[in-house]
Amino acid sequence: MTAIENRQLKGITIKNVVVTIISTASIVASVITTYFGLKTDIQTIKSAQETESRINGIRIKILEDQAALLQKEVNEIEFSSKTNQVSSSNSSSIKTADPAMLSAIEKR
Repeated sequence: MTAIENRQLKGITIKNVVVTIISTASIVASVITTYFGLKTDIQTIKSAQETESRINGIRIKILEDQAALLQKEVNEIEFSSKTNQVSSSNSSSIKTADPAMLSAIEKR
């Protein structure tokens, strides 16, 4: 009699079956390990992107608020400029409190 590894069942040896099962188990373990590693990496990236998205949202809100404030200041300057032009046509001298605006005033 031969050893059990060399016995055949219609041309298939027990040794070949054992090697096939061990190889398949090794491949499955490798695939599962890779899958869970990639899953963890994807979750980490997703978390980082969500954090960055929140930060960008806050930055955009701050910029929008600053733009609105600047637009309000521009509107106030334009309104005061229009008011000064109306009053300057009625009087001979122009009065302004802002020295930076003096260069923008047209003399008539």
